[in-house]
Amino acid sequence: MITLTEENYIKAIYHLGSNGEKSVNTNAIASVMQTKASSVTDMVKKLSEKKYANYKKYQGVTLTEEGRYVAINIIRKHRLWEVFLVEKLNFSWDEVHEVAEHLEHIKSEKLINELDAFLEFPTYDPHGDPIPNKEGKFKHVEKIVLAKAEVGDTYKCVGVDDTSSNFLKYLDGNKIGLGTIITIKHKEPYDNSIKLALENTEIVVSQNVAKNLYLKKV
Repeated sequence: MITLTEENYIKAIYHLGSNGEKSVNTNAIASVMQTKASSVTDMVKKLSEKKYANYKKYQGVTLTEEGRYVAINIIRKHRLWEVFLVEKLNFSWDEVHEVAEHLEHIKSEKLINELDAFLEFPTYDPHGDPIPNKEGKFKHVEKIVLAKAEVGDTYKCVGVDDTSSNFLKYLDGNKIGLGTIITIKHKEPYDNSIKLALENTEIVVSQNVAKNLYLKKV
């Protein structure tokens, strides 16, 4: 049986390693898991013994195919639960991540498949992240961060990179959410801030916002 802690490590390696494909050093894992590098080394050795990861001293960690399967399954459960919490229990998008962090460890495959069907097989979570199907396949969408958007062009907001409560509340306060239509009015060379035209107003956002908001050209 895989433990909850092992699942969290596998998920961290998956995200840090560009979907589990690149090698990740133990210090990076330690930072995400908020633990000592020595503890990470012990864990990745254990994951390697269980065939979830490949670990070579001084070369970092990658996931095996079995490890990637585990990671994708956890992500699927997490994002489905986020959809359920928002659509059926009226949570806001800034409230769901922490709750889903607990629910993602439920082991029942039948429950998750039934949840998927109950929600009519959603392909994106409330933050715009793709939800893998039960075969582990993600729906791809072309998107760029706001920081790379062109002045004069119009885009639709399709996701966020920062899912922290503070950032999502900031977006809510400025009437920005998934589906919001945004036109790029001006980029300020001095501090890289960007003036945006929304439906009924114009706002200026910082570079920190610009690198965490995903757009698709319309």
